Amino acid sequence: MSASAGGIPQRSRPLSWSRTVAREMVHRTSPAEVLLTDMRRRAGGGFEAAASWPRSHATFPRDGGSLHSPLILAETLRQLGIYIPLRYFGAPATARMIITDLFFEIDPDEEPEACSGATDITCTVEEPRVRRDARGAVAGLRMTVDFLAGGTVFARAGGGMRVLDERRYAEVRGAAGAPWPPVAVAGMARPTASELAVPSRHDVLIGHHAGAVVLGPADPRHPYFFDHPSDHVPGMVLLEAVRQATVVASQGTLLRPHTGRMTAARFTEFAPLAHVVCVPHHRTCVFGVVQGGARTAFGVLGYR
Repeated sequence: MSASAGGIPQRSRPLSWSRTVAREMVHRTSPAEVLLTDMRRRAGGGFEAAASWPRSHATFPRDGGSLHSPLILAETLRQLGIYIPLRYFGAPATARMIITDLFFEIDPDEEPEACSGATDITCTVEEPRVRRDARGAVAGLRMTVDFLAGGTVFARAGGGMRVLDERRYAEVRGAAGAPWPPVAVAGMARPTASELAVPSRHDVLIGHHAGAVVLGPADPRHPYFFDHPSDHVPGMVLLEAVRQATVVASQGTLLRPHTGRMTAARFTEFAPLAHVVCVPHHRTCVFGVVQGGARTAFGVLGYR
């Protein structure tokens, strides 16, 4: 990387899509799940980053379409939100990054069709708003990102996250957190992959149980959704589970959202069962994730 950790812009040079950044810098175990390839400071503030969206990625629909899943946009945002505080704002390597909220907006008239290999994406990041604790350590971050392909902006996304060191994370979590991976639930029936417009049965994240739609990953070792162990349900799992539950609630009419907002009010655990409640209305769907009588996440998805 040619941008210094101190945040001083260096000589302008082209972004590179040749190789990915270190997997540890985006909290991924598999190099195949790393999307960021380069980053630099902008002279006017903020950052420019390069990301590669491979057609072979686990999120890419296998329905014959030519568009990437909105989930890969959200994953790129997640990786930016981890890389930036680690590299530029002094967050410790062991820090836990917890999503508090996110949004995305895709322009369907401008979004790129997937290339046969990978699509080169440029990310323009506004100067993040960094919150620090009494000791001066980074404690939170908010940012907004424009996504470009071929020089054209086709999407915007953003959100916030908490940054917790190991001690603070242990204090926040306490004794919470069911063992990973989650255990199978007796009596759960899952929709088929074709019903949910996902590549295979391993990508199904919801099920029907006792008359409700619940969170229930079919494959707790999915190469993308569960790239590494977690003591709570990852944010990307929640987002895709909500999308799948919307498909069920709309009887298959709402498949691919172009806009979305999600707030994670608290951690969603692997147990007890979390209910995914979706209420479609025309081209939108309001959703909530409810666990143990408390709402852990909520938001809205929009469709063209």
